[in-house]
Amino acid sequence: MGEYTMTINGSAAETLATIDVVNPATGQVFAKAPDCSRAQLDHAMKSAHKAFGSWKDDLALRRDVMYACAAALEDAAEEMGRIATMEQGFPLAMGVMGVRRSAENFRYYADLETPRLVVQDDENALIEVVQVPLGVIAAIKPWNVPIGMAVNTVAPAFRAGCTVVLKPSPFTPLVTLMLGEVLRDVVPAGVLNVISGADPLGQWMTEHPVPRGVSFTGSIATGKKVNVSAASDLKRVLLELGGNDPAIVLDDVDPVDVADVLFGRAFMNAGQICMAVKRVFVPEAMHDAIVAELAVKARALKVGNGLDEGVEMGPLNNKPQFERVSALVAEAVEAGATAVTGGAPLAGEGYFYAPTILTGIAEGTRIVDEEQFGPALPILPYRDLNEAIERANATTFGLGSSVWSNDPERAHAVAEQLEAGTTWINTHAMLGHVQPFVGRKWSGLGAENGQYSISAYTDLHTIYTSRAGATTYVPNSTD
Repeated sequence: MGEYTMTINGSAAETLATIDVVNPATGQVFAKAPDCSRAQLDHAMKSAHKAFGSWKDDLALRRDVMYACAAALEDAAEEMGRIATMEQGFPLAMGVMGVRRSAENFRYYADLETPRLVVQDDENALIEVVQVPLGVIAAIKPWNVPIGMAVNTVAPAFRAGCTVVLKPSPFTPLVTLMLGEVLRDVVPAGVLNVISGADPLGQWMTEHPVPRGVSFTGSIATGKKVNVSAASDLKRVLLELGGNDPAIVLDDVDPVDVADVLFGRAFMNAGQICMAVKRVFVPEAMHDAIVAELAVKARALKVGNGLDEGVEMGPLNNKPQFERVSALVAEAVEAGATAVTGGAPLAGEGYFYAPTILTGIAEGTRIVDEEQFGPALPILPYRDLNEAIERANATTFGLGSSVWSNDPERAHAVAEQLEAGTTWINTHAMLGHVQPFVGRKWSGLGAENGQYSISAYTDLHTIYTSRAGATTYVPNSTD
């Protein structure tokens, strides 16, 4: 593999120390990434702060730069997608698609209008509310969708007028470092700084005095630490902390049709998607039929190296996650669950786990109560719909959920009772720029996408213009 460098103040920044990058399809180190020093982090933050002064005031420039970012990513999509696949594990088509969608993301935000809001306009006053950029954003992004999650912060932050210091996960640093390299020639120096490294780099970023906002995507445990760390400086915090999304199947659906869509929404990216289906509640009378259909899908899924043709599911991304999923399934089986399919790692090298459908399992088991983030799906029968809703809500998670029914009114009635940031009907994990992506409970703070992302990276500035004439100060006798 080639050399990878950080991008600080528009230039390549090398380090003496490096971190290993493992290909999850082989379990072997295949590249090294820079390990950012504290002095280099300070340089990145100071560069971002300096660049902010002129960047925030030139919307035309920002738009031109974002269009150029989109074009640069499209030109590099194949190469970046291949590197993303090698470090993350997903199929190559998903890696390339992630880069191309990131290019679309830049174009979307470049075109987005954010007009001033006029809240009063009469003979007394004109009152306008303006969104002004926060400043430097510290962005700490995860390993499951590295380039997509990175640009999902960078693009709206740029549109808002912010500058960014971006850190990818140490498990998947390469494609994000390539992002910095590809955009060096089109983004003004200091506007986008891309650094990489192991712990405690993320903590240094959240504690650093320069950033006015922190965007973090990851686990609840780490998100809580980020929130506490940022609070000492009253930084704005945007947290997306994962979910344990329930899907509630009603008794008026076709098991074959539902299983087909449900399976895809649960096993995409080997289940390593925060808003993937994580638990399925099905009527007792339909349980066996739905399980049988899901099992057919699981057995037919082609698992392998994401670079190989025809592969539909790659490995788990890293050894800790592989061991976690293995342990969760083993605990469930030991507690009496049945692995209808899978239930064990696949033979050979790499972090491959067989697509697993679990039955005979209930709340109180970790794989039901926690976010498994892997290709293992528990199927939970219910007798009473109200009981299913109550069980679905009995969690500290609140990211996504779904209802599956041929009766729209009935589905909506159930959807409105679910405690989640998004509830889909007859689909799951579908996002778009116009809809907010938000977590309730412990699944996050703040909202993303479209205007909601702009709000996340801006403060409100109210400008009050009096139309009653200037007020003349008249001193009284006591002055």
